[in-house]
Amino acid sequence: MAGKPILHYFDGRGRMECVRWLLAAAGVEFEEKFLKTKEDLEKLRKDGVLMFQQVPMVEMDGMKLVQTKAILNYIAAKHNLYGKDIKERAIIDMYSEGLLDLNELVLYYPYLSPEEKDKSLAQIKEKARNRYFPAFEKVLKGHGQDYLVGNRLSKADVHLLELLYHMEELDSGILANFPLLKALKTRLSNLPTMKKFLQPGSQMKPLEDAKCVTMVKAIFS
Repeated sequence: MAGKPILHYFDGRGRMECVRWLLAAAGVEFEEKFLKTKEDLEKLRKDGVLMFQQVPMVEMDGMKLVQTKAILNYIAAKHNLYGKDIKERAIIDMYSEGLLDLNELVLYYPYLSPEEKDKSLAQIKEKARNRYFPAFEKVLKGHGQDYLVGNRLSKADVHLLELLYHMEELDSGILANFPLLKALKTRLSNLPTMKKFLQPGSQMKPLEDAKCVTMVKAIFS
């Protein structure tokens, strides 16, 4: 039997957090090897295990996978979180790419200066309320199903759930005008695998604090 996936990254969200959420949704236990210093990253590079000299890197099924989207797509395909056919997969990819566009802004938010944070937060809220959340509210209203695609859990649902949680950290009332998204969040949060991941003490990471930001900047400087 293959061992647990091993995630190589720093002890924070960054680009690995969506991988953690997807593995958790699939019910897959994983281990983490945290980068703590610049030397830790250099060692991985010198060992030749980072194809493009970058993390995230996931050891899984005899492979050393890099590039976040490739990692996510492999996990989704392996664990039946990628639709039933090529058309559903295309829709799932479309939704996921849109979500990752907004998530990119959220990802960088902790690393901004106080002045930049105010401007960025306003931009994040505006895009969420006026572009992304209305689009997914419309999808849910249009088909009246419990999930975004094919009425079964997919990686698009998991990415959306993660983003909703992260957005509510930045603005607790962000979902006030989106009842179907609120209902989806509740529904997905009660799935056994997600419920476990959302409990205190899980491998879900908190929003990066000043100490984490300093560490990350030192690793990648």
